[in-house]
Amino acid sequence: MDELEFRRRLLADPQDNDPELSAAKLSSPANQKLASELDSLDALIDQALRVDVPDDLVDKVLFKQSSHVIREKRKPKFHLAIAASIAFVFGVMLGQFNWQTIPLSPNQQNLGQIALQHYYAETDFTQNINEGASLYQVNAKLSPIGEAFSGDLPGQVSYLNHCSFDKKHAVHMVLKADNGEAFTVFVVPQNSPAMEKFSDGNMEAISLPANNSSVIVVGKEGSDVLPIAEQLQLHLNQKA
Repeated sequence: MDELEFRRRLLADPQDNDPELSAAKLSSPANQKLASELDSLDALIDQALRVDVPDDLVDKVLFKQSSHVIREKRKPKFHLAIAASIAFVFGVMLGQFNWQTIPLSPNQQNLGQIALQHYYAETDFTQNINEGASLYQVNAKLSPIGEAFSGDLPGQVSYLNHCSFDKKHAVHMVLKADNGEAFTVFVVPQNSPAMEKFSDGNMEAISLPANNSSVIVVGKEGSDVLPIAEQLQLHLNQKA
């Protein structure tokens, strides 16, 4: 089973116990990480679906049945609670917890450090893929974050997917520039206050604030990381 088929099957059913899929989960650290993240997301969704029934539900129902006139004048709050619970679960399924903007705490790693860690964990898989994704497909992935690119991207998109970025759901893509250089890009629903830069001597990452999100670009030390990040920042707009 190749990596692409593994990811498609795992995303379709994280609880699939097929022996071939189970073996693929253990074949690499990246596969183990993805399986763990999807298990965690499944657990969160399961928790959201568990709506506790109030202890006094029976008494409330009996009271409302015997108080028809009062019930007509005052709409039951219990129905509103159920509607709110359904809306919450629906939001979990579509918006993945609304992908809210979350500020960095003082002890948290900066976005560039997290991006480099993510890059090294995924590069063996993403560097061998050429999906040729269109701008329309990119914006479809960005839709749950409430963002969209309004202009041409500075390169061809060879890889595109959602990812878990420091426990936040982000969009991860790889851009192949005209000069052949590859840049890993993350759009994260977390606003950075200003430009951040991080380098490990081999790769560097630059984060720029963009609306309620951040654009992070990873490339080789000394490459055109900043110009690529600035172009992406310029064309990233909030959806109306």
